[in-house]
Amino acid sequence: MKKLNKISYLILLVSICYSCGNKSKTDEAKKVDDKTVQQQPNIVFILSDDQSWTDYGFMGDKNIETPRLDKFASESLTFTRGYVPTSLCSPSLATIITGLYPKDHKVLGNDRVLPGNTRANRKEWRSKNYQPVIENFKGLNTLPDLLKDKGYLSFQTGKWWIGNHRNGGFDYGMTHGDPKRGGRHGDYGLEIGRKGMDTLTSYVDLAIKEEKPFFLWYAPFLPHAPHNPPQRLLDKYLPKAPTEHVAKYWAMCEWFDETCGELFDIIEERGQTENTLFVYVCDNGWVQNLNDSSYDKISKRSPYDLGMRTPIMYKWAGKIKPNMDTTTVVSSIDMVPTVLDILDIDKPKNLPGVSVLNEEQLKSRDAIFGEIYAHDFDTVESSMFYNIAIAPPYKLIVPDPVRKPNEKIQLFNIDEDPFEKNDISENKPEIVEQLQQKIACFRAE
Repeated sequence: MKKLNKISYLILLVSICYSCGNKSKTDEAKKVDDKTVQQQPNIVFILSDDQSWTDYGFMGDKNIETPRLDKFASESLTFTRGYVPTSLCSPSLATIITGLYPKDHKVLGNDRVLPGNTRANRKEWRSKNYQPVIENFKGLNTLPDLLKDKGYLSFQTGKWWIGNHRNGGFDYGMTHGDPKRGGRHGDYGLEIGRKGMDTLTSYVDLAIKEEKPFFLWYAPFLPHAPHNPPQRLLDKYLPKAPTEHVAKYWAMCEWFDETCGELFDIIEERGQTENTLFVYVCDNGWVQNLNDSSYDKISKRSPYDLGMRTPIMYKWAGKIKPNMDTTTVVSSIDMVPTVLDILDIDKPKNLPGVSVLNEEQLKSRDAIFGEIYAHDFDTVESSMFYNIAIAPPYKLIVPDPVRKPNEKIQLFNIDEDPFEKNDISENKPEIVEQLQQKIACFRAE
């Protein structure tokens, strides 16, 4: 095992102490037949943070180098037309861990704001307002919860918005979530990748020592701002980028790729690659502005594909046949059902997604949906910005008439127009009506 830094050691020690205080869960896990446990694959979720679907070598980018993810894509069932239902990190991550749309898990944005709150007193109301969201979330079934009966240990590293990692069903984690100590969206978890992989390595070694299959949540704060890549990577991109801001972002993408390679190597060095299911997705898109450090409004927080589209990849060596699928539309709502399918766990009836390994279910699904809410949200009704229906080749964007009164409905043929330049809503009124009906049914579920 690599030597742990002080913070990593303390986090692991606290996590183990907490686990010892919850003997009922531990005892239940021990009841699982050892032979059955050994047959279950480890599961690793790899989550990029703020990266456009275009910004990978295997997706056709000619500037950004992502060799480890390129190789991973070639070894995976890779869907180049994957989607997250919302283009903001907190609700997107909540969907990934629950398999639910935002309207159902109720994590609509990054901060909850109530009438009368102002930005001037934001520090005072932020954590207090978010607590009911956390309490509601604790009543949901997460993937770690669903894996417990199979004897899995679950580990959280990286970004995590729902308070303490235990609120997501994780046995161990880096995020304490205490607002009084700066807890909001990951705290110590945000160090993974950026400051090494020691804590992650210690978790993997713990699972191996305990002879347990493990679920690992790897959600590093990468390539997310601050865009402060290693100098060697920045020097590499400065000569070919149009501006320094773009060079920094490109370098961050390669830095994230390098940490994914470190993760793959950690699993490989312990002889676990062939017994590990890897799943990749990005939480939302990002298009770097040329002349400042922010993003183009057509990406993050928008209803457009540059905010919502992402490659989604599944790799299990020898079990899942590699294939580069450039036509099938899938969603992050499918990640939990796919894992449950692989493990022969009954899918809860409230999950809207399907197993991507079930071609019949994929072909029979006629639409997936998106929903964009305010960054500072209150209720579903008061915070809605956009509803989206994606039914290839069409994508319909419906702005909320109250909060987006100056915007009109837009329809795109995303097969022919992947960057959504040509609104065809006036030429296809029957398609607009059909997709609006699908959205109405979706909202009523």
